[in-house]
Amino acid sequence: MGEQFDMFRTEALPERRSPAARTKRPGPAPAHRHEALDEAALVSMLEATGRYRILRKLEPRPVIPRDRSRFARLAVIVDTETTGLDHEKNEIIELGMVAVTYDPAGQIGDVVGIFNALRQPGEPIPPEITRLTGITDAMVAGKTISPADVEAFIEPVDLVIAHNARFDRPFCERFAPGFAPKPWACSNVEIAWSDRGFEGTKLGYLLGQSGYFHNGHRAVDDCHALLEVLARPSGPGKTVPFAELLKASERALIRISATNSPFDMKDRLKARGYRWNDGSNGQPKSWWTEVGEEDAEAELKFLRAEIYQWPEARPLTQRLAATERFKA
Repeated sequence: MGEQFDMFRTEALPERRSPAARTKRPGPAPAHRHEALDEAALVSMLEATGRYRILRKLEPRPVIPRDRSRFARLAVIVDTETTGLDHEKNEIIELGMVAVTYDPAGQIGDVVGIFNALRQPGEPIPPEITRLTGITDAMVAGKTISPADVEAFIEPVDLVIAHNARFDRPFCERFAPGFAPKPWACSNVEIAWSDRGFEGTKLGYLLGQSGYFHNGHRAVDDCHALLEVLARPSGPGKTVPFAELLKASERALIRISATNSPFDMKDRLKARGYRWNDGSNGQPKSWWTEVGEEDAEAELKFLRAEIYQWPEARPLTQRLAATERFKA
């Protein structure tokens, strides 16, 4: 009779190991297998898996003399940090500008100048502004920005670009009148970012989806960031956003003021994107909007049918070139 197996016995059984466990452990790997991969190779390896999206730290472009640039036209990207939202009572505490050349087709050339300066305001910086920008009273103590230096920097410029021109232009014009006669373009509202696959229009969103990160809410850093977003091809046709912005700046807009519109229609106007003007800037006291020339007739039709409910209504219209847009 063969030996029986007692599943309850307690004496030790011979160790049973799998074939894999009985194989000899490998020795140290050859030295060449431990050679460090360089940074670019690591990034490429991770991106190739399709499971990672890499954000690269934004490195500002080098500055070259303007006479060495291949393009003749000059744009300046401008950004301001201020003590608040009201250009009449709040002040600039930091001004950043990046001058870049471009050609008539909207191709960006070279960075040919950088301006960055802090300024001590007349009152302490509000705590919420310090939290947002990181700029403290100690950082700006004794600092000034010369309007003459700003005027000299922008004098040769053909186009001024801001990501929120309606905010930045009034502050800039109040500080340095040389901004007033310049054509302005707004990269926030004059580029169809959603058509290019972007999920928002805030600079941080645009930069992140372009594959970069940066030190946000500091003036010149935001200028460098906007430059890269404008220069990077995007959208179905992989076109450069700057070319779209340049074309938009060359078109006229129609400013429509819904003068004497019924008070009870204000919510409908606001929901459609109209803004209120109190008349203090010389413009009519009314709700107003700006549209392209091609959309002006449709907007007037809406006002006559939905707001005035009178087919003969004649809201005030003004044709605005880039030199007049985004003013206070």
